[in-house]
Amino acid sequence: MTQRDRIFEQEGCTFPGKTYTEVVLKPAYDEAKLHLLEPMMAIHKAQLIMLVEQGLISCEQGKKMAEAISSLDLQSIRTSNYSGQVEDLFFQIETELLHKAGDIAGNLHIGRSRNDMGITMFRLALLEKIQTTFSSLLLLQDQLLHFASEHVDTLMIGYTHTQQAQPTTLAHYILAVVDSLNRDIQRFIHAYKQCNQSPMGAAAFTTSGFNINRKRMMELLGFEGYIENSYDAIAGADYIAEVMTAVQITAISLGRFVQDLLLWSTQEFSVLRVSDPYVQTSSIMPQKRNPVSLEHIRSLLSSCVGNTQTVLTMLHNTPFGDIVDTEDDMQPYAWRSLDLLDKLCRLLACVIGTTEVNKKVLRDRAKASFATVTELADTLVRTDGLSFRTAHHIASEVVKIALTQGIGVHEVSLSLVNEAANDVIGKPLKLDEAKLQESLDPDNFVKIRSLPGGPNPDEVRRMITDRQHLYARHESWLKEAKEKSKKALRYLDAVLAEWCKIHRNC
Repeated sequence: MTQRDRIFEQEGCTFPGKTYTEVVLKPAYDEAKLHLLEPMMAIHKAQLIMLVEQGLISCEQGKKMAEAISSLDLQSIRTSNYSGQVEDLFFQIETELLHKAGDIAGNLHIGRSRNDMGITMFRLALLEKIQTTFSSLLLLQDQLLHFASEHVDTLMIGYTHTQQAQPTTLAHYILAVVDSLNRDIQRFIHAYKQCNQSPMGAAAFTTSGFNINRKRMMELLGFEGYIENSYDAIAGADYIAEVMTAVQITAISLGRFVQDLLLWSTQEFSVLRVSDPYVQTSSIMPQKRNPVSLEHIRSLLSSCVGNTQTVLTMLHNTPFGDIVDTEDDMQPYAWRSLDLLDKLCRLLACVIGTTEVNKKVLRDRAKASFATVTELADTLVRTDGLSFRTAHHIASEVVKIALTQGIGVHEVSLSLVNEAANDVIGKPLKLDEAKLQESLDPDNFVKIRSLPGGPNPDEVRRMITDRQHLYARHESWLKEAKEKSKKALRYLDAVLAEWCKIHRNC
């Protein structure tokens, strides 16, 4: 027996081969029955309505096919195992419709292909999953805004290059995260709009000689528009790349934020205390309170990025046309990335909403830091008319002298500052003691930085109000998007039911 014969003996001589079934067909079927069954049924209903309206099938045929579609046991299909008797879910459904309605059920495929159907199903599934993830992004954003509102006056040190830089507030920091998340949300909205276009009617890629109505299919399925160029409709995969890019950027940005939260949760920082429901203990060290929820969020956000990168990599250097690389093998990674981001946003919202902040440690640390000396330099510009660079040199010299003498910022005196000034400009300053102490006060530092976007409490409150209005607009957008999707499905069923009622006596 040859090697070829041995393979045939093990795998079988007809489609599908045993290993091909195991590696490709069964996993694809299992994913499709969970994620694509409802979109497929919506397409069948819309196609039937359109074909009857266009006069491409008779009302009698339409009624029989409508009854067949309505009688399908979808729950049984969802729990079914791949049998190998048909290639995929599409042919599984078609086989059942042929069994129920007879040969006329084959006319449901007039003017369409698995190509335009497949892309349409992927788009419909993605739209629903984007809505779900979008909802959790808003939940996280809402929690962050509440958190910021509670910490407008929570003084803290801001860091650059991991070193103490300048005083700010916790609310100011959190609003930066909120604004980053706002940009993520805008990217999702744009990606959603790009995804919300119907490929139906493109058929294989050249449309059809039958007089089908692409615009009607778009309306029935609830899309905002249709992809005009039929080749682009089945070849273009940038719609999913854009969604994945939005997911990837969001996951990366949130991962950076979570890294800060983990650092602040250390005993050395003593800033955050993650609540009991989200910590674990050590099996050997009784004192441990491990903020593992944040660790899991960080690692799973990286997994989310990996899933999106898998999608983008699978798209890379593929032919611009119908190709499996952009379909059954790739789509599950997209679904998983959206699902993961959805869950992680909800978990992170819970952790942030219950965490405790050690305001005293943050304030004491800010008051003990030389992070205010930028304001000392600014003050010297105002009081002595020095250039900022010269004032910067004097302030830098003040810090050097203080550190050499073991003096803390609260012990810096006017004489020490004048000593530094003599070293730099050869004379004492006009600065008085009151102005000196004011310039080194972190509360004053924050208060006078009232330019748009600064940490001044009133300015931060204004920003919070603005972001709350923006949140409300995003919430309205999501509500409208969800309602439009639900309305489309309701309308689809209503039209089919009305059509069956009108043609009941055909």
